[in-house]
Amino acid sequence: MEKENMNFDVISYCGLYCENCNKFKNDKCPGCKKNEKASWCKIRQCGIENKYNSCAECKDPGTVDCKKFNNRIGKVFAFIFNSDREAGIQLIKDEGYEGFKIYMEENKKMTIPRRRKDNVLELNR
Repeated sequence: MEKENMNFDVISYCGLYCENCNKFKNDKCPGCKKNEKASWCKIRQCGIENKYNSCAECKDPGTVDCKKFNNRIGKVFAFIFNSDREAGIQLIKDEGYEGFKIYMEENKKMTIPRRRKDNVLELNR
């Protein structure tokens, strides 16, 4: 699937894959791109303002130094859901949106789990 045919509504700005989320599957959440109630999310606001499909398209400091990506709410979210959103964005950069989608579907993941700093994300391909 090429970029122009990709359904970007199932990939959040911060690197989550909505199609593997139970709330999304059960029509209890439209995903962040269509969720008007998610106006509190600085990452979503930035993506909309800059017309990005995800943070992977940002040319600014990158996710490590980005104050919007690494805000307090994002850190709490990452802790609660054991989510390494930065790894998701890096996967999109490395493999493209289609590669990200394939990886997430094959591994039945909504997010890439956080790992200890000495571990490296390994693609199971």
